[in-house]
Amino acid sequence: MNRKIYIPLIAIMLVLSMVCLSSCRIVDISSLDKGNDEEDVGENYMTKKEVEELISGIKPGNMTVNSGDNYNISISPDNNQNLLAASKGLLSAVSITCWFDVTHNSYFQGTITSEESSAGAGVIYSLDKDKGDAYIITNYHVVYYKGANTANDISDRISVFLYGMEYSDYAIPATYVGGSKNYDIAVLKVSGSDVLRSSNAVAASFADSNKTSVLETAIAIGNPEAKGISATVGSVNVDSETISMNSVDGSGTIALRVLRIDAAVNGGNSGGGLFNDKGEIIGIVNAKMSDSTIDNIGYAIPSNIAKYVADNIIYYDNISASYDSVRRIMIGINVSVKNAYTVYDKDTGKVHKMEDVAVQSVTSGGAADGKLMAGDVIKAVTVDGVKYDIVRTFNVVDVMLTVRQDSSVTFHVERGGSAMDIEIDISKVEPKDY
Repeated sequence: MNRKIYIPLIAIMLVLSMVCLSSCRIVDISSLDKGNDEEDVGENYMTKKEVEELISGIKPGNMTVNSGDNYNISISPDNNQNLLAASKGLLSAVSITCWFDVTHNSYFQGTITSEESSAGAGVIYSLDKDKGDAYIITNYHVVYYKGANTANDISDRISVFLYGMEYSDYAIPATYVGGSKNYDIAVLKVSGSDVLRSSNAVAASFADSNKTSVLETAIAIGNPEAKGISATVGSVNVDSETISMNSVDGSGTIALRVLRIDAAVNGGNSGGGLFNDKGEIIGIVNAKMSDSTIDNIGYAIPSNIAKYVADNIIYYDNISASYDSVRRIMIGINVSVKNAYTVYDKDTGKVHKMEDVAVQSVTSGGAADGKLMAGDVIKAVTVDGVKYDIVRTFNVVDVMLTVRQDSSVTFHVERGGSAMDIEIDISKVEPKDY
């Protein structure tokens, strides 16, 4: 059966409601087989001794036992960390509603214009509380509607809502700064909002997604079914993979590097933050697998990519309002995996995939021509004084999002067993739009 990647975007009006989440679970042990210990209380029941042993083996958590023949154990798991993480995430979360005027040709009515809407989510990337200003990260497909009567089919009527304030009286107008369909990231701007000034909103904290590991906590906070901000929790299943999906404008397919997660993702979660157990962003939720044989396979754009893309968009927007896309420097190299292996971190108990990344070829006439050579193993790249370790092939591509035409760029490589620092002059390289 064919599997399709479904972009969780819904085109309905925002429904204002709240969802209650429970942090307790009840374990009903009445259906468990009895043991052979003394004080047998009957078929399909556990003995008091078994209950006590079960309780002593459940750590961590606070438990209470109701006396009687049928023991029910009410367990409050040690998810206080997740609760605190979600609370922190909720303060940086927003729900988003976009409106579009779309012209249609009707057989009976001729040319008509209708108002369409979409709903999604976002995270506050930066915030100036005193001024009521903020930048917000969301998905490109949340603010895009093919055929809309606007420039580039981007909504010109965008409202964002803070958690707990999802009512029309608290709608915050936002404008589109820029975005990329190829990265599925967009940046919105809020200016002079009294709602922001008087709120408890905070900017999100971003974790290094390169350090994200399998089964790390993944809390998805979004706006599913346009019913308001809510949270689901799961884990990271794959720390990095590439998926192919149809471009939002229908021009073809795009390849996205993503985290795979099993936290519940539904229509309206698009653009919402994926948080770890510290309440830090590890990704931006953007898609799910849609198939009758598939359960809980969702995807999120890694936080490093989202952050680099957002910084890129904001940087070029500050230079000129005519720039509204991602602009990437190409130095003219192809890289490949020389060796692949895993590393066990004794301090954290985590296992990480690692790669020795080598230059496969150098483009003639490119910025790296005469500098880097095929076979060079790239250990790190320093951009404007910030050193980025290269331990996976995708690290090289990601880092180039941080490079500007006036940047200082140094590649740290091994060549023939010797360590070398090689400076690359990119001052004459024209950035390309993505």
